[in-house]
Formats: sequence, structure tokens, C-alpha cells
Amino acid sequence: MKIHIDIDCFFVSAARIKEPLLEGKPVAIGGRSDTKIFNKDAKKQTVNFENSGSFVPTFYKAYEEKDDDIDAFKDEDGRVRGILTTSSYEARAYGVKTAMSINEALTLCPHLIIKAPDMSLYQKLSHELHDFLSSKIPLVEQASIDEFYCDLEGWVEDVDVEDFIKNLKNEIKEVTKLPVSIGAAPTRYIAKLATSHAKPFGCRVVRPCELDNFIENIPVGAFAGIGKSMKTKLLGVQIHTLGELKKRKGTLESWGSYAKELYARVCGLSDDEIHTKHVRKSIGISRTFDPIFKRDELGRRVHVLARHLSFAILKLKVTPTVFHLSIAYEMNQKSHKNIMLCEIFTEKKFDSLCLSLFNEADVHKRLHVIRISINCSSFTRESKRELSLINFAEEQKMRKLTEHSQEIREKYGIDMLKWGSEL
Repeated sequence: MKIHIDIDCFFVSAARIKEPLLEGKPVAIGGRSDTKIFNKDAKKQTVNFENSGSFVPTFYKAYEEKDDDIDAFKDEDGRVRGILTTSSYEARAYGVKTAMSINEALTLCPHLIIKAPDMSLYQKLSHELHDFLSSKIPLVEQASIDEFYCDLEGWVEDVDVEDFIKNLKNEIKEVTKLPVSIGAAPTRYIAKLATSHAKPFGCRVVRPCELDNFIENIPVGAFAGIGKSMKTKLLGVQIHTLGELKKRKGTLESWGSYAKELYARVCGLSDDEIHTKHVRKSIGISRTFDPIFKRDELGRRVHVLARHLSFAILKLKVTPTVFHLSIAYEMNQKSHKNIMLCEIFTEKKFDSLCLSLFNEADVHKRLHVIRISINCSSFTRESKRELSLINFAEEQKMRKLTEHSQEIREKYGIDMLKWGSEL
């Protein structure tokens, strides 16, 4: 059997460990996106990959602690700004939801307690939970900062799984003070689905003979791997539940290999092994900010984001070959541009590439921009692509310069060296 462990309202639970008086009260974690990296006086920025999940590194400062008074979420004009990252179940009872604006949340629940994120604390607690699980189960995979998969095959008999996960849940709460929910099933995909039906602070076991009844009335959108486009496609052919999906094998298989694999996962016929060491396949950085129209300032912010992401890429010791930049505008307009480039990675080239991608992606020049995202993927160690040898000698010189810059930033912070175009 595989089990999936998910920390209940992780960021809120972490805040309650720090401040026990928050227990039982409507609490939310939120604030404005960390735009401090764009400040010219930003110092001592570094990056942490531990427990950060598959894609996004955590950039932070040693002096990251913030005041959680409501004034901390006000802008220069005194307006309360920002969105919620998560909320407690007590807050959700008032209609408070993730990604809701702080203003809207306070309208629904005026006595809502809002706390600023504390990434250092989240990293610490996540690491402690991983260590605890590893002491109890041989095969543990960390899927994200608050999610874990474990393989009980050969370790716990199937008939004992229910007692085992109940005891594990209680031990985790006692040792780490974190409330978790645990799902168990023959595959990791069904185990994750079971966890969502165990929340909060519960356990759910789905045995092979129970699978059909379990998935029968679950909406297709609740299954991991069914995104908006696939959900729309399924609804278009009158497939609303996983039970209905299971009965339409021919339809799914006619849609190609991805849909065929999806069908197998829903039916519990396909599974992946537990990987104790996660192989990162992509890395990105994204920032949301107040609407900006001036393209010079937006270009400067692209330089800043590229510098931070370059630092993370070099720290990982990988060479990306696919680069993607996306822009979000006001009025719900979006645009993106990507390119494949198999060359030696240098910071200067990456900086120029990101600015070029931004200029090409910026098709709505009359609109204000509210978010810029840069993502790099298809690392050469996985893709096996060969790097271009054109201008190899010159590239090697630039690579050495990049490595020297990296050493300085490793020692003194990402902001110790900046491009002149950022100032």
C-alpha cells in the first residue's frame, strides 16, 4: 500500500505552533507578493531549496521576520493590499478562500486574524516532519513543502495499514505538533485522493475492492492530473465524475497517450515508484506587483528576476535548455513566449535572453503589467541534449566569470553584484 500525508492548513498550523493562542480562531496567512527583491537597497538575499517542492525555490532574507499587524498589509496610500495563501477551517466557514484578497476576506470575516508568511519556519517544520517520517518508514518521498508519499509494501501488512496510519497521524501531532491527514491506497494517485476525503486530521484507507465505490461520485476536477482543459474536455462529453470516466475507456484512449495514462491512474492500474530523492525538472521565479506601465521599470524588474533565477540555476548545477517567460496584465490579459536553446549557461546570456523574451511577449503595450514569471526546464542531465559548440571558447570565458560572480554571491548574498541596468 502507498500512503499520502498532507499537513492540514500548513502555514496556519505553523503559525499556531509559534502562537498557541491562535488555536480555534479564524486565521489566514497572506500579504503582498515579496517585491522587496526589486528594492535598490535589498541586501543579503539568498535561496533555499530544502523542502521547496518541485519548481519554485524560496528566496528570503536573514531578517525576514515581519510585523503581522494589519498595518503591515497597507500600501503607501493606506489601502489594505495582498492576497491569502491559506486559511484555517474556522475562517473557511465564513467563506474565506485561498487566493482571495485580504480586503474581501476581512469583509466576510471582520475578526479574521491575518499573519504574514514565515518561510524559515515552514522550512524548519517541513524538514523535521521529513526526518520523523524517515525514522518510521524506509521509503519516503517529499512531493512539496507539505506533502509526502510513503511506500508501506513489505513494511506494514495490508490488514494493519489502518491502525498504522492512525497511530502515525497521532505520533506526528505529538512529536512535531503538526496536524496531518493521511490517505492509503494501492497507488499513490488514489492515496492522494483518499487524503482529501480524510481532512481535517483524519485517515482514509481505500482497498482494491473498495476503489469503484470510492471514486464513483467524485468530480473529475478533484483528481490530480486533471487540469482545466482536460476537465472542460471531459465535461464536454458528459463525463462529470471519476465513476463515469472509468466507464468510458474507449473515449479516453482515443484522446492520446496522456488521456490513456490518466484513465489507468483513475482506475488504480498505473502507479509510480516512491523516489526518496526528488529530481528537479524545472525551476522558476514569479512576482506579482501593483500595476506598472513604464516599460523601462518592467525591464529593470526582468533583470532582477533573471539575476535571482540565475543564482538558483547555478546553485543547482544544471543547464536548462527550455526558457519560458509569461506576463499577466490588468483586465485578465496574458501573454507568454518560450525558446529552446542548447548552449553553455552564463548569467549575461540568460539576462539578455530574458529581456528579449519579455519584449517579444509584451504584446499588450497599452496595458499595465501586474506579474512577470520566468521558468527554465529540460535540464541537460535529463534531456540528454547536446550543447552547441559554436563560440565555445568565448562561452567558456563567460562561464568562468559567471562562476566567480556566483562565489561572491554565495558568500555575501545575491544582491552583492548587480547589473548596471538594474540601478
